[in-house]
Amino acid sequence: MPLKIVPQQSLQAITTKYHGPGNVRGSRVTAKAQAGSVSVEWNSALNSDENHRAAARALCAKVGWTDTLAHGVTSDGAHVFVQIPSE
Repeated sequence: MPLKIVPQQSLQAITTKYHGPGNVRGSRVTAKAQAGSVSVEWNSALNSDENHRAAARALCAKVGWTDTLAHGVTSDGAHVFVQIPSE
């Protein structure tokens, strides 16, 4: 399948990162993009991918993004989400 590039749109990638428990806060996942960031408590009822998705969805809700997200993991283990624009 040929690569489809969406013309004339600047979309932001979301990166998520796991943070283990500290002296004050429990485990959490942060989601960051140029538009902002959020921190979501780790939910032990979810698996790792689901916790990262929850953080990405929380950031989307915060900044008002409603597009579908594609989720991938880089070779160094970073979770990355990109918007798939509605047509």
